[in-house]
Amino acid sequence: MKSIINELWHGNVCPQTDSRNNSPEMKELMEYMARHHDDLLKTMTDEQKDIFEKFDDCWSEYMSLAEAAIFEYAFKIGMQIAIETLIE
Repeated sequence: MKSIINELWHGNVCPQTDSRNNSPEMKELMEYMARHHDDLLKTMTDEQKDIFEKFDDCWSEYMSLAEAAIFEYAFKIGMQIAIETLIE
């Protein structure tokens, strides 16, 4: 059995990109978002595309930070549960 800590260290476990964790609803939503994104770009001027690209970049960075914070929070809760279980 592989060590999860070792796998994390070597980058073999990446929860935010692991598509096995995405539900069918999430995959469907991602497809809708991609389609609407493309449709929206077709209707924009070059200036609007530049602004939208900046917004998109900011949103991606925000989501990356949010995912990291959620991962950290969930990990800490999991450890608290494990500690409480071992103490009792």
